Amino acid sequence: MHIPDGFLDLKTTITTAVASAGGLGYGVKEIRRKLGDKHIPLLGVTAAFIFAAQMLNFPIAGGTSGHFLGAALAAILLGPWASLLIITVVLAVQCLGFADGGITALGANIFNMGIIGGVLTYYLIFLPLRKTLPKTKRGFLTTSAITAWASVFIASIIVALELSISGTSPLNVALPAMAGVHALIGIGEAIITSVVLVGVINIRPDLIREYSKPEEEA
Repeated sequence: MHIPDGFLDLKTTITTAVASAGGLGYGVKEIRRKLGDKHIPLLGVTAAFIFAAQMLNFPIAGGTSGHFLGAALAAILLGPWASLLIITVVLAVQCLGFADGGITALGANIFNMGIIGGVLTYYLIFLPLRKTLPKTKRGFLTTSAITAWASVFIASIIVALELSISGTSPLNVALPAMAGVHALIGIGEAIITSVVLVGVINIRPDLIREYSKPEEEA
């Protein structure tokens, strides 16, 4: 899902960069206000895990690549704005240190994976489902899995739209290529997210912001 240099036109590059910068600025304020000292080590561990997982990617038709995203996992563990900060750091290191994703497209990649994949899906999918489904461990994991899948799928659709708007790839080529493959990748995302959350729940459930005193399973 990393967009290289030269794949986006100027207006799309600038628009996504401004949106990402604004979101990141707001996110830093929210992190300082809401996260406690006990979450600081988890920030680093989560960032390292996502960085390693994202390095395993493969090319997709339409001009980009597919890989584990991790934004939903980070948002569920630490909150959406911490997720955005983590994804930003990961993408910056990958871009500058490993040429994975273009420098000029960094704002777009942060927007797609951090804001859409993390912040948007947290507020529009995770929280509504969390209120709807049973307040149990099973309900929490189901909500998390659906959110993880949706984060990858929706972000891939946004990438396809950006490529189409920029004239890089027609929408009838980019959208099926991105959405089709990432619908499958999203299943792996959901599984990995669920496995990690089960591990954290079994060891330190207090570290997960949205997992507090669930009702007993029926």
